Amino acid sequence: MRKGGITRRWMFNSLAVILVMLLVFGVTFVLSMRSYYYKSVEYSLSSRLDSLSSFLEQVDFGNSGGSAFAVSAREFVENFQDKEKVEMQIVDADGEAVVSSTGFAPESGQAPDYREALSDEDYRGVWVGHTAGGEHVMAVSLVIAGPDGTALGGLRYITSLSQVDRQIFLLIGVMVLVGAVVLFFVMLSGSYFINSIVRPVAEINRAARQIALGDYDSRIEKKTNDEIGELCDTINYMAGEISAAERMKNDFISSVSHELRTPLTAIKGWAETLRQGGATDQELTEKGLDVIVGEAERLSGIVEELLDFSRMQGGHLVMRFGRTDVLAELSEAVFLFRDRAVREGIELLYIEPEALPPVLGDPARLKQVFINIIENAIKYSNRGGRIRVETADMGAHVQIVISDTGVGISKEDLPNVKKKFYKANKTRPGSGIGLALADEIIRRHKGRLDIDSEEGVGTTVTILLPVAPPESPLPA
Repeated sequence: MRKGGITRRWMFNSLAVILVMLLVFGVTFVLSMRSYYYKSVEYSLSSRLDSLSSFLEQVDFGNSGGSAFAVSAREFVENFQDKEKVEMQIVDADGEAVVSSTGFAPESGQAPDYREALSDEDYRGVWVGHTAGGEHVMAVSLVIAGPDGTALGGLRYITSLSQVDRQIFLLIGVMVLVGAVVLFFVMLSGSYFINSIVRPVAEINRAARQIALGDYDSRIEKKTNDEIGELCDTINYMAGEISAAERMKNDFISSVSHELRTPLTAIKGWAETLRQGGATDQELTEKGLDVIVGEAERLSGIVEELLDFSRMQGGHLVMRFGRTDVLAELSEAVFLFRDRAVREGIELLYIEPEALPPVLGDPARLKQVFINIIENAIKYSNRGGRIRVETADMGAHVQIVISDTGVGISKEDLPNVKKKFYKANKTRPGSGIGLALADEIIRRHKGRLDIDSEEGVGTTVTILLPVAPPESPLPA
């Protein structure tokens, strides 16, 4: 047995409890049977004394008293028929046995049962012990009193308890045998039960180690529908989720590497062009510097997005809440993408209302969300597509809807697009963390970000932000 293992603990806990219970039951049963047998023997001897007492009550002791008792008692001993079963003794007033039905001289000394009988109100006493020869016996005494109440002597019945003790030992043997059989079957059934737990747990341990070492395809065979089976399902599900997360992480690293490499390549290429003589051409120089500045800003945006995502993961994403004009932030975000939309042949339609109630939020973070969603709409739209941005006052909430006629998202990918590292369309650039970050920012504003999409038709992103109450305090 493995030290500290389940089997060892079961052996030293459950089996020990069963053993103690069997022991207690066995001892209680044996003591009860011993008491029952001994009481039966005592009752039998007492019945004999009752019959002898009735006989002696018919004797007229008169003035002779003790001599009449002795003569009658000796006569009764001589005529005693059950000498082979029970020994009868006559005891004088001092408790010394003077005659025995065995024909041998009785042991000297006052019998313990006779002393008890002298102090008992019924003049009866019982003693269980061993004779001088070592035999286990039971003795019952009856004090015979004269007309004046003086003890004339007593009668004793003595019987061996050897047969009774043998019967008790036989019962003990049977109890030990039954206990051994019970323990055997308990150990047998317990061993089967423990193995049905230990073996699956060992397989689970093996699979968990393989998963920990990076083998995410390792699975556990489910053999039962109990808690062990549920644990197998859970670990298999966990392995699948870890495998999916690992794939998304690798895709994320690949996407981020590509996203970083593209602006770096452009910056490096134009820098080398300018160094190799492009500086003499003013127009080329200005174009190159514009590209370098634009790609540097793009690179800075990617790095900032990664830093924000890292802060979000660590719970350190800073929010500076205040009464915010959400319309101003949305309008600025739309303005940033007008030229890009024109360059890529996409219509950017902004339906701007006259006013919207203020919300309680962080202006910079809300603008970041709007930029992220509009950029995604452009990124996943083809030339000739349309992006529509509109808002509405819903009373308790401000609603911002950004819809496009782009490639859309499949039904399989739609539930996962807000998860970190997840990219529904790997043919378009992006890191896969923008929507996860946007959703976290809106959630921190106690709002909601919903995405509805159909593949080949387009995507609609709906943002709901609670309206700030008058003179609302900053949230904790």
